[in-house]
Parts: sequence; structure tokens; C-alpha cells
Amino acid sequence: MKLDRKGLLIVISGPSGVGKGTVRKALFERSDHDLVYSISMTTRSIRPGETNGVEYYFTSREDFLDQIEKGNLLEYAEFIGNYYGTPKDKVETLLNEGHEVVLEIDVAGAAQVKEKMPEAVLIFIAPPNYKSLEDRLLKRGTENLNIINERLAKAKSEIGEAIHYDYIVVNDEVDNAADRIMSIIRAEHAKASRTLNEYNKLVEDFK
Repeated sequence: MKLDRKGLLIVISGPSGVGKGTVRKALFERSDHDLVYSISMTTRSIRPGETNGVEYYFTSREDFLDQIEKGNLLEYAEFIGNYYGTPKDKVETLLNEGHEVVLEIDVAGAAQVKEKMPEAVLIFIAPPNYKSLEDRLLKRGTENLNIINERLAKAKSEIGEAIHYDYIVVNDEVDNAADRIMSIIRAEHAKASRTLNEYNKLVEDFK
């Protein structure tokens, strides 16, 4: 039984190559949770095999810009001519239904979310050290050395942003990192600030 009815907004973020997606996948493979992965909105064309509302919410550029104007995007960015973002109304609906909503986004996106929803729980996924991040990027084998060096240079500045997060989880081992995130979620639900209704009921009962 949950201590409070509203779910938590969990933001998993960190440098490219740190293993955010792998940790998130391990988290969702567990059975002892009520996690929901937030679906992003995009202006890119739908691809064969994709379904609107499953991989993405596909929309027009005009509608996306209108959503920005209305303030209905928790975060957004433009990439190779297409916009990507997180619809605020969809997230709030899931939270009000009691789900734990998980966003897996970059450091810049996490800052946007925290500004618009200060109650969001920001978790910074960090590498054990610089060498381990370099090794991960090299082992992926998907990018040339120049791109990898650019990502490493960007990671150096992003590591400094970790101080603005609520928690730092070192991804030394995927299952360990997932365990730590689950512990964070449980601890956040037990915070007095999130259990005000239960506190008031206890006070009234003990009068």
C-alpha cells in the first residue's frame, strides 16, 4: 500500500555513454514496482512498425511549437531538424493515477524538468571514473574517435552539474545501480513532506 496517492516523477540523467538506458531497462525488468516510462513527443515522421502513442507521440511541427507556447512541455530539444520533448499533461495524468513516472533524458533536459516541476526526483547516473566512461564509448563501436572525444569533453562539464541533482548513483554494476534507484524511490515516498495526509490522520487519531 502506498503512503501517498500521487506518484513520483523520477528523472534518470547523466552523460552520454554512462549507461542510463541499460540501468533504466534493468529497473523496469523488476516485478516489485509500478513504474511507467514517459513517452516523448516528436515531429519526426513515423517509421514502419511504429505506433503513435507507443514509441512516441507523433505530431506536426506547428503543433509542437504550439505546445511549447502553451507551456505543455517539461523539456524539449531540436535534433537533426526534428523536435523531441516530454508532454507535461501526459506525465501529470500518470502521476495523479499513482504511477511512478520515469524520464530518461540528458543533463540539459533534466534542468528544464526541475525548473517546471521542482518536486521531480533527479538522479544523476555517474561512471565510476573517466576511464570507464571512455572504455564504454569505445566499446559501443557506433561512433568515430572525434565524436567520442566530443562526448567525453561534454561529459566533463556535465559531471559538474551532478551537484544540482537530488541523488548521484554510480553505475559500477547495472543491477546495483537499479537497486539504489529502487531504494531512492521507496525513501522518497516515506518523506514527511510527501505523506502529509497520513500524518494528519495519525495526529487526529491520537488526539
